[in-house]
Amino acid sequence: MLIPGGCYAAETPASENNNVNIYFVRHGKTLLNTFDRVQGWIDSPLTEEGIRVAGLLGDNLKQMRFDDFYVSDAGRHRETMTVMLKHAGVKDYRLKELTELREAFFGGFEGDYNSNMAAAAAKKLCLKDSDALYQAMKTAALPAEDIIDAIASADEKGLAENAAQIKKRTQAALRTITDDAVKQGKHNILVVSSGTAMQMMIADMTDNPDKNKPIANGAVVKIIFSDGKFNVTEVGTLRYIAPQ
Repeated sequence: MLIPGGCYAAETPASENNNVNIYFVRHGKTLLNTFDRVQGWIDSPLTEEGIRVAGLLGDNLKQMRFDDFYVSDAGRHRETMTVMLKHAGVKDYRLKELTELREAFFGGFEGDYNSNMAAAAAKKLCLKDSDALYQAMKTAALPAEDIIDAIASADEKGLAENAAQIKKRTQAALRTITDDAVKQGKHNILVVSSGTAMQMMIADMTDNPDKNKPIANGAVVKIIFSDGKFNVTEVGTLRYIAPQ
C-alpha cells in the first residue's frame, strides 16, 4: 500500500535507530551535458537517456519510504525528481526548493565548452592541458576544491564561485534539511542536486578519495545524520540505477 508523500527499498528504515538518511542524487543527463557545455546556473532539459536513468532510480527506490523531497530551482533537478517519483508510484508529495542546492556557478565559463574551462583551470594548476586535468580528476590526483578554485581564478569575469563559497551554501542546505527532519521526526530524505555542488558539500566531511572524482549523472551520495554528526557512507555510487 502506498503511503502518501513517501516511496519505499529493502534497507533498514532509519526510524529504527533514529538516524536521518539523506540521499543526494545527481540529476539525469541533460542537453548541455550531451553538448559538453558548462552547465552551472544555466539550465537545460533532460535527454531521453537522462529520463531513462531517472526512471531507473525511481524503480529501484520504490521500496524506500521517503518523508521529504528537496530540489533547487533548476529545471533539470525538478524534472529528475518528477520522473523518479512517477516511477516510484508516488503521487501525493510536495517538492521543497532550496536555491542553495544549485550547481556551482561557473561565471564567464557558463555555456562554454567544458574543454575550454578545463584548459584555463589546467593552466592555473600548472598542468599541461585539459586532458591532463581530466586525468587528474578521473584518478582523484587533485582535491576537487583545488580544481574549483582554479576555475574561479581563471574566470576573466571574476564571477565564478570558489570552493569555499559553494561549500558554505550547500552545507547550509544540508543543515536546513537535517534540522527540519529532526524537528518533524522524519528519517529518509531524497534530494536532487548537481555533481560539483555535491562534491563541495562533502569535501571536508569524509576521507574517501572518491570525493575528488566526478559524480556521474544518476549517482548517489548518501549521508547519515546521527547524534549531531554527519557520516558520508556512499560517494557517487551507481548501485541505485543497477538492476535490482
